[in-house]
Amino acid sequence: MDAFYASVELLRYPDLFGQAVVIGGGRRHQPQLQPDGTRRYATLAGYAGRGVITTATYAARDHGVHSGMGLMKAAALAPQAVLLPVDFERYRDYSRRFKAAVAEVAPLIEDRGIDEIYIDLSDVHGAQDAVGHDATGGVRAVAQEIRNTVKRATGLTCSVGVTPNKLLSKIASELDKPDGLTVLTAADVATRIWPLPVRRINGIGPKAGARLQALGLRLIGELAACPRERLVAHFGRSYGRWLHEAANGIDERPLSLHSEPVSMSRETTFDRDLHAVRDREELGRVFTQLAEQVAIDLQRKGYAGRTIGIKLRFEDFKTVTRDLTLPEPVADAAAIRHAAGLCLKRVDLSRRLRLLGVRAAALVRL
Repeated sequence: MDAFYASVELLRYPDLFGQAVVIGGGRRHQPQLQPDGTRRYATLAGYAGRGVITTATYAARDHGVHSGMGLMKAAALAPQAVLLPVDFERYRDYSRRFKAAVAEVAPLIEDRGIDEIYIDLSDVHGAQDAVGHDATGGVRAVAQEIRNTVKRATGLTCSVGVTPNKLLSKIASELDKPDGLTVLTAADVATRIWPLPVRRINGIGPKAGARLQALGLRLIGELAACPRERLVAHFGRSYGRWLHEAANGIDERPLSLHSEPVSMSRETTFDRDLHAVRDREELGRVFTQLAEQVAIDLQRKGYAGRTIGIKLRFEDFKTVTRDLTLPEPVADAAAIRHAAGLCLKRVDLSRRLRLLGVRAAALVRL
């Protein structure tokens, strides 16, 4: 889905269409309805706090703003960008709608999160047909049908990459965003994939990217041409072999059609650092709210957690986690709050806190 959270918000606030909009604010950034029927929006100008961008419109991205960026840094780049609060319930609703729409056309789906899926088109009627002299015409038509169906069901656009495997489809889906449709065959790897930076391969992070650059391998084509033995020597047998295969467009992973969640968690970053003693009441209220949100998530999806954990990030950015495995799995807020509280007692709380989180793991079906 294209700039998913922001696009969902633009359906609610169509007057912001085409503007720089950032999603990541809190309740105080809720738009205010004016007596004349117009809305007054908060902007990034003067923002002070620890918030982080969840997503931004493409107009905002033109200013260098992107997801994961701190809102204060974004404010320096685009002070007039509109700031909207997050509304995860609404995003989850639209996520369900778009996935159901895709399933009408192609039911074999691997769920990769709230705004992304992989789809197997192998056995979809007409996908393997040629159209005139275009061998990919059939699959292109099916992909367009998927896009049209999603648009009718949600009012939103999506970008589709159709390729022989998941690795290439991930890259292809981002080549022509927003509202793009890219079809690549194995023969297109050299012209469309190899000129891209190595970091465009999902699985090459900042550290691996820096090590590859130090070896003189900046582009995917350069990585593809590098002898496998050299990569294995620098990165180890498994990762070195994977790097060589990925750069050459090889990926044999099947779709995972029945994935189960590993854990469910909720966390929040405070606008100011909080002290366990002086801000005890506020911390307690947030702690309870996080436990309640985890419980709601578990119950809605039909799970209980045997392991309850907490996550703390202190003023010096050091992160600490603690877990407690219970005799029986739990899904109610009181039990989660109690177990998380026991975890909290095992942490030195002399430093100020900037982030607090609660997690349920070792999930079982109710």
